[in-house]
Amino acid sequence: MGGAVASVAGRGQTIEQVDFALVGHQESWKAVADVLAVLRGPKHAPLPDDEIKDILPWIPPRAVCHVEVRSVVNAKTGGAKARGLYIDSFIPPDRLEAAYVRENLARVRGAAACAIKAGAKIASLGGFSSILIEGNFDQLPERHNTVFTTGNTLTVGFIVQGVKKMCALEDRNIGRATLLIVGATGDVGSGCARCLAPIVKRVLLSARNLERLRRLAAELEADGVQVEVATDLRQFSVEADIVICAASLASSSLLLGRVAPHAIVCDAGYPKNLSPSAEMPGARIFYGGLGQITGGLSFAPDFHGILNRHPFPDVVHGCLLEGMALALEGRFEPFSQGRGFITQERVEEIVAVATKHGIYLAPLYNADGPVEDKIDCQTEWVEGMSGEAKAPLGAML
Repeated sequence: MGGAVASVAGRGQTIEQVDFALVGHQESWKAVADVLAVLRGPKHAPLPDDEIKDILPWIPPRAVCHVEVRSVVNAKTGGAKARGLYIDSFIPPDRLEAAYVRENLARVRGAAACAIKAGAKIASLGGFSSILIEGNFDQLPERHNTVFTTGNTLTVGFIVQGVKKMCALEDRNIGRATLLIVGATGDVGSGCARCLAPIVKRVLLSARNLERLRRLAAELEADGVQVEVATDLRQFSVEADIVICAASLASSSLLLGRVAPHAIVCDAGYPKNLSPSAEMPGARIFYGGLGQITGGLSFAPDFHGILNRHPFPDVVHGCLLEGMALALEGRFEPFSQGRGFITQERVEEIVAVATKHGIYLAPLYNADGPVEDKIDCQTEWVEGMSGEAKAPLGAML
């Protein structure tokens, strides 16, 4: 087993400083196979699928590549750079269920220990990693000089931007919309509720815990928002014009049922929330929470298109981008921790940091490809502009 996969350290590569660490895992066996193929090198034949499934549970968390992110060059940033590591926890894609929670928590702790040992100043917990920690950062190893963030605040910022952009593309009046949030009591779901509730007509909140739903509803109602709650999605889905799927699911298994004709649906999960077999005729679906680095992103070894499997260049999940943006800014602080602390003000703050360094909302896409074929808003926003004037995010918040 020891020779089945190499680590960054095993290749004899060194890095003078580690500004950030990105803790993640792969959401499919195809992605796992591609990662292992790069780590093993071109001299080795690809491992058979059944062998990959046998050995993956025995691979400990480890750094698999160096990452460098570059800021856009302008008077404020001077073209800042930040260097870091991507650390894979190697959680098997089919072991995200509750039965494996202790095993997976141990893997996240092991990945966190790798970040601490490498001297990372800030580490982002990507994908299911932050859900396993559930905001209880005391479960992580003694941190010394490493701070941790879930990255959920910037994720919420990009989800909100995506919803507003889709409404603009579809010529919808968001002020007349009924918004349904699935997984509303989670960190991301409640953050989206606080940001969008003031600008929509009506809010529907759905989650498994009724008491948490009622507390969130009371918070929003105190600000004059019209809110309804339910644990049964079938009660709500047909009424919603906009749906944000932010549930903490171990697999793509969410079946919304009937949705309003031409509803806008944002799948903000990692792994994805929506089941591949979900039938929603006429729905406008897009993947939410993604940002694009315009200053430059590089991996060593080269994992482009493997660690960021998107149809556009240098697109990364917001949870990981938060740590990278903070590193570029030189703000090594635990920006996102716990559950339920994401506010409109905090979202605006982290979006401003990302925008300053050229990290914007990524072009929208879904399983069928880009959703902006008719209107290339990305081009419209940046064409003829320079430097800081390119940033669309802050204005749209």
